[in-house]
Amino acid sequence: MKITPQAIYSLYSNAIRNPKYRNWIILGTLIYVLSPIDISPDIFPLAGQIDDFLLLSIMAIEVTQMVFNSQKKEEEKPTEKTVDVDAVSVE
Repeated sequence: MKITPQAIYSLYSNAIRNPKYRNWIILGTLIYVLSPIDISPDIFPLAGQIDDFLLLSIMAIEVTQMVFNSQKKEEEKPTEKTVDVDAVSVE
């Protein structure tokens, strides 16, 4: 199995779109970014911030897409209109 950037992105994207794991993925991403323990430590100029920036940008993109999609779904919901009818019995 090859580990490619596209595979990592799709794994992260699918995980964050799953409502069961969404909050955990966002929390884990924020902890990773704020933690001094990284894949490339922040001590190294530029290289240390690249992984943090990429992860934050992917998270921001996915969260904004989810917000826009949920707003779009709410706008597309049909509004229920009730009609009051005065019924008269016919005898």
